[in-house]
Amino acid sequence: MPVPVLVQDNVIEIRLQCPHRAKLMTELQSRTPVSKCLSTKSYEFLPDQHMSTPMNYLVTGAGRGIGRGLARNLLAQGHRVFLLDSNESELSNTLSLASDWAKSSFSVSSNSLYKGKVVDLRNREEIKNVVGEVNEFFGGRLHALVNNAFVTPHTWRDEKGMEDDPSSDDIMDQWDDKIAVGLTAPFLLSRLCVPMLKGKGKESSAGCIINIASTRAKQAEDNHEGYSAAKGGILGLTQSMSISLGHRHNIRVNAIIPGWINVENENKAADEKNVKWEDGMTDEDQSWHPAGRVGKVEDIYKAVKFLVESDFVTGEEIVVDGGVTRKMYYPE
Repeated sequence: MPVPVLVQDNVIEIRLQCPHRAKLMTELQSRTPVSKCLSTKSYEFLPDQHMSTPMNYLVTGAGRGIGRGLARNLLAQGHRVFLLDSNESELSNTLSLASDWAKSSFSVSSNSLYKGKVVDLRNREEIKNVVGEVNEFFGGRLHALVNNAFVTPHTWRDEKGMEDDPSSDDIMDQWDDKIAVGLTAPFLLSRLCVPMLKGKGKESSAGCIINIASTRAKQAEDNHEGYSAAKGGILGLTQSMSISLGHRHNIRVNAIIPGWINVENENKAADEKNVKWEDGMTDEDQSWHPAGRVGKVEDIYKAVKFLVESDFVTGEEIVVDGGVTRKMYYPE
């Protein structure tokens, strides 16, 4: 039976399960046009799944947390990633690890698969400037924009409440920052990235936008007003953009709503201490989730992968919380 190999736009997609790799290599070596261009070392296989076509991703807040985990998983699958973050130390550390995460389906330096940039998402001029760099890096073609960044902490600083010290501008300054990074920046980035997301001709489908929201958009805790407002707003923005950009450009827009995704191992300090995902969590933490465990970055990556590949899904909100928001609670 012939090995299914698709050659299109200088990309070779091998639609084959891993047990057939030996047969594949034999057949590829017998095909002169391919064997002249690429050595057998150029091919790598994902375990027990089809190899996907490399895509271009722009991820904000990629220096740590969920964004870093997404970048790691995307690079490990051979995709190209442009990482944005406001924290220079965290982004520098992440970029130092990226070459180990990255792999290519071809004989290409892993360094060509990623690039990072320190950007203050409160600053519109910085956003406009970096989009030009993104356009150059990806050659004008973006498959997915992932709006993930947010301000830390999610609550008001110094354990303040929204009504504390009303004569001070501190709470309002924090509010402005949270709305700027969590809502305004995703809107501006989405606007600026439309030319890269639009399909190039009849043979190229349009890209998509994925907004990372939170269960705090629908459920509340003390002192999360700024965070909840921004995350609730991003859901409304997702719905509206999915219609506007869909009708005009076929660009799909969806949101992911994470619950408790443990990312205590996704930062520079954790790397230095060799922190593992499971460290610090109890059996009660795990069993509190109907799914039986706390969330992992990989759970968000799987949702991203689903939304990127599902070209008939738009305007949707995908909840990834292990079932917690479906639970009924009673006072003890």
